[in-house]
Amino acid sequence: MSSRHHIDDFIRGRIIGKIEEGRKITDVARVFDIAHSVVSRQWKSFKTTGMCSRRHGGGRVRSTTPAEDRYIVLSAKRNRRTTAQQVANQFLAASGKQISRKTVARRLRGGGLYARRPVVCVLLTRQHRTARLQWCREHHNWTEQDWACVLFSDESRFSLSSDCRRQLIWRESGTAYRPENIQEKDRYSTCSIIEWAGIMINGRTRLHVVTNGTMTGQRCIDEVLLPHVHLFRGAVGDKFVFMDDNATCHRTLVVQDCLDSEGIQRLVWPARSPDLNPIENVWDALGRQVAGRNYPPTNKNTLIRALTEEWDKLPQQLLDNVVQSMVRRVEFCITLHGGHIPY
Repeated sequence: MSSRHHIDDFIRGRIIGKIEEGRKITDVARVFDIAHSVVSRQWKSFKTTGMCSRRHGGGRVRSTTPAEDRYIVLSAKRNRRTTAQQVANQFLAASGKQISRKTVARRLRGGGLYARRPVVCVLLTRQHRTARLQWCREHHNWTEQDWACVLFSDESRFSLSSDCRRQLIWRESGTAYRPENIQEKDRYSTCSIIEWAGIMINGRTRLHVVTNGTMTGQRCIDEVLLPHVHLFRGAVGDKFVFMDDNATCHRTLVVQDCLDSEGIQRLVWPARSPDLNPIENVWDALGRQVAGRNYPPTNKNTLIRALTEEWDKLPQQLLDNVVQSMVRRVEFCITLHGGHIPY
């Protein structure tokens, strides 16, 4: 904080308080990163009048008027993916006045807009939103005890590289999941391996690597249902519910026959709803743990080893918390009429 910056009443009060405690003006100036002369002036003013105020000196004249500031903010809101330099060019064309991109950035921050990465979500049509809303209304009365009997499962792709997502947008704080700040897209990027796992309250399955091709209905039975889901069904009992998404391999007749024969109840799941599935948050945490290792994986084998080790290290409390959030997820989805929820 330099001497030319505005000092609010709270900082002034703290400055006076420090000096009254016996601190030297030089030390107080160093603590608050303010010029010695500014602190000295505030203290002299306080001793003379019993109050302190900012001296209104001659500073640099603002290059834009309040009306022009509102125009700059409105331009960014109309196209949130425009850059500060593009906003400056638009301002020049509209007003004939040239301003820098730094001025634009300051005006946008003053208007509550900050450069942030857009949230990437799957594309939702009107039919998808209607189905999600109906599903959430049907499960609105479920308690945490009801969700505790559900085994949430999913496959996820992991690779050695990631999307840097360098494109930014202008948005206000706390508005990441507003429709204008969301980037909807279908992305089927190539990845090294596919992992499957399931989570529930007080439990998790082992991390299973899907190798040699894609998952089919029969492979789903042989590699997922019988070795993993069957064990949880026996441990939980008749209240056990199995959740999987609407992938083609999960909806084959052989899979349904296997579930019926094992007495496993399946949770109907709305399409395009990864944000409702709490295991997606666990995948994100797992990816961060692997990326933050001292020696990141460099090939497929080390990637599998790293994922397996970090999966076992994930605290169970994290898994319990995301499962318990299902009550809030359902409420959010109803409030947003089936739209994207902030999870």
